Amino acid sequence: MLTLVLTVVLVALIFEFINGFHDTANSIATVVATKVLSPSKAIMLAVITNLIGAFWGTAVAKTISSGLVDTDVVDVTLQVILCALLGGIIWNLITWWRGLPSSSSHALIGGLCGAALAAAHNDWDALIWSESVGDWSKNKGLLWKVMLPMVSSPIAGFTLGIGIMVLLWAIISAMAKAGGPLAKMARPRWVNAFFAKAQLLSAAFMGLQHGRNDAQKTMGIIALALVGAQTSGALNGLPTWAEFLRPDAGGDGIDGWIIVACALTMAAGTAAGGWRIIKTLGHKMVKLHPIHGFAAETASATILFTAANFGMPVSTTHSISTAIMGVGFAKSPRALKWTVVERIVWAWILTIPAAGGLAYGLLRLFEVLGWA
Repeated sequence: MLTLVLTVVLVALIFEFINGFHDTANSIATVVATKVLSPSKAIMLAVITNLIGAFWGTAVAKTISSGLVDTDVVDVTLQVILCALLGGIIWNLITWWRGLPSSSSHALIGGLCGAALAAAHNDWDALIWSESVGDWSKNKGLLWKVMLPMVSSPIAGFTLGIGIMVLLWAIISAMAKAGGPLAKMARPRWVNAFFAKAQLLSAAFMGLQHGRNDAQKTMGIIALALVGAQTSGALNGLPTWAEFLRPDAGGDGIDGWIIVACALTMAAGTAAGGWRIIKTLGHKMVKLHPIHGFAAETASATILFTAANFGMPVSTTHSISTAIMGVGFAKSPRALKWTVVERIVWAWILTIPAAGGLAYGLLRLFEVLGWA
């Protein structure tokens, strides 16, 4: 059983590595597209900020580990976790190969729900649909933690992207009308120079929030796997060197080694890059200048910051993609390449059912082979 436990942890870290290079585009596509930073420098910025952000709280990790699957109805075995991770990995690789910025968060959630449903023999009560306790930070279930943010975060990203652009243009217009030094600063050359520097801050803010949100999802999966292994007795008689796998019975958070491992793994994945998706987000959807990149990154990072405080595993991909769409729409609806937008939206719609279906099928296969 120890081998299975270690396999699940290893596959979880592989998912985290893929998440890093799959979602690198979320942090750096705009700053690369606007030519504020070279690709290599942008990746270095993303690695550092993603690493720091991964150590910032564990609210999202707790949602994944205890807020989506009802362990009183279904036994969340190591095989269930393994199939959930494999479903998410396969879907992430498919969308990465196609250059589509799909959500790693939703791939993981879909995989977990699909595997749990298979383990419960199609008993839909295995999934926690909605539990409200009057405190938004403690509400849990698919409705509160997945469905609501899945709809609201793209809307918020699009709206906030438009709003920030309109506000910036209003400020620049007022400066131009004021005359004197302010009017000089409102000229395109000065505006581009200012926002080229400001975008470094917004890109760093985006990287921090991406690390804070995305690294925690795998932390939650590993914690869920180890708690399940402890309950089933799979961790009984551990050799001394493997005692770190035993969950801290007296703690209410995620064990420190899990945080460190996930943070470093995602940073390594980020360093590997994700050029196919960077090309889609940064170049194919709309032409961006530094002011547009600043607006999109600020809008997206603000949404991620807010969601993480409520423990909501919001899709970084959804928030930055729709923020870029909002910025492009504010620039001119015709500036957006709607065929690219349509492909991205379809990837979003299909992610949860596709990853869930893959995980469901894998667990059924494990059962046929006698592995589950």
